[in-house]
Amino acid sequence: MPKTPEQWLETVSPRRKVRGALKLFLGYAPGVGKTFTMLSEAIRRHSRGEDVVVGVVETHGRKAIADLASQLETVPRRQIEYKGTVFEEMDIDAILARNANVVLVDELAHTNIPGSKHRKRYEDVLELLAAGVDVLSTVNVQHLESIAPTVRTITGIQVRETVPDWVVQSADEAVMIDLTPEALQNRMRRGDVYRGEKVEQALRNFFRRGNLIALRELALRQIAEQVDRSLETYKEQKDIQATWPVRERLAVCISSNPKSQYLIARAARMARRMDADFYAVYVDAGQDTTDQAQKTRDANLHFARSLGATTFLLKGNDVAKTIAGFVRERHITQVIFGRSAVDGLRKFRYLGAVNRLLRDAPAVDVHIVTQEPD
Repeated sequence: MPKTPEQWLETVSPRRKVRGALKLFLGYAPGVGKTFTMLSEAIRRHSRGEDVVVGVVETHGRKAIADLASQLETVPRRQIEYKGTVFEEMDIDAILARNANVVLVDELAHTNIPGSKHRKRYEDVLELLAAGVDVLSTVNVQHLESIAPTVRTITGIQVRETVPDWVVQSADEAVMIDLTPEALQNRMRRGDVYRGEKVEQALRNFFRRGNLIALRELALRQIAEQVDRSLETYKEQKDIQATWPVRERLAVCISSNPKSQYLIARAARMARRMDADFYAVYVDAGQDTTDQAQKTRDANLHFARSLGATTFLLKGNDVAKTIAGFVRERHITQVIFGRSAVDGLRKFRYLGAVNRLLRDAPAVDVHIVTQEPD
C-alpha cells in the first residue's frame, strides 16, 4: 500500500538522525535553464570534493545538457519492459548501493513506468532523502497539484503529471530559475528548447507571451511563499517575537456597524496598493447579542472576504489585548481602526483602547479612519 503524505514526512523528518537535504530548482516553463543550473551546481560541488552522481537527467537532445552531464558519474538506469517496449527508469536500488553524497534527479513530477519500485519519481526522491542522501531536483510550477488547474485555465493545456504541494513545501531549499518571457521565446526560436516544426506550434500555444507572463507570476509567488515559510520557521526556532516588516500584513478591525463596510473598502484599497496580505478581524466581546447585530457582523465579514481578506472571528473580553495578540501571532505590520466623530466618554474609551493596543502589541503602524457619526 502506498505511503500517505504524513508517513513520508515522518520518514524524512528532520527529527531523524539521518536525513538528506532536498534542493529544488523551480521554473515556470520548459527551457528556462533548470537542468543546466542543477548540473552546473553539481559540477561545482564535485570539484569541491563531494561525491556526486547523476540518478537521472533528461537531455531531450540538448547538446549543452549532455556535455555537462558527461562530466559527472551516472548510475545506469534500470531497463523495464512494458507492453512489448523496453523503457529506462532511474534505478533507485543501484543509487542507494552506490552510496553517494549527492544525487541529481531531474523532472520531479515524472510518472514511472509500471514495474518500477515506486509509482512517482518524487517517491524515489523521498526514499533517497530517508537514506541520508542529498538530492538536487527540478520541477516546473505547472506540475504542482494545486496550481495545475489554474494553468489549464490560463493555457488550455491539461497538465497530466503532478507532484503534491507538500513535497515541494518540504524542500530544504528552493531556487527559482528565472528568465524573461521574451528571452525564453528567443531561446525557442534558436532551437535551444525544441527542434524543427515544434517551435512555431509551441510559440502559438503554450509559449505565448501572455501565458509565460502568467506562469512566471505563479512561480514567483510560489517561491515567495517558500521564503516566507522559511523565515517563519527561523523565527520560531530562534524564538524571535518581534515583527520583521519584510512583507506588509494589513489587518482591519471591524464591528457590527454597517459603516464598517466603508472601513473595509478603504483597507482593501490600501492592501492592494502595498501588495499586502489582507486580514479582517472581529473581536466578540459579548457586545453584539441581537440577531440584527450578528447578521450585520456576518455581512461585514462576508464583504471583507469578497474583497480578498482572510477573516477572523476572535473571542476576548478585552478588545485591545485580543487584537494585540493577533498582531503578534500573525506578524501584522499595519492595523486599521475606524473612529466615529464622537466626544465625551465614548471618545475616551476609544482612545484608551488604541493606547492599550500600542502598549501591548509589537511595533506596528496604526491607521485611524474617521467615519460619519453613528
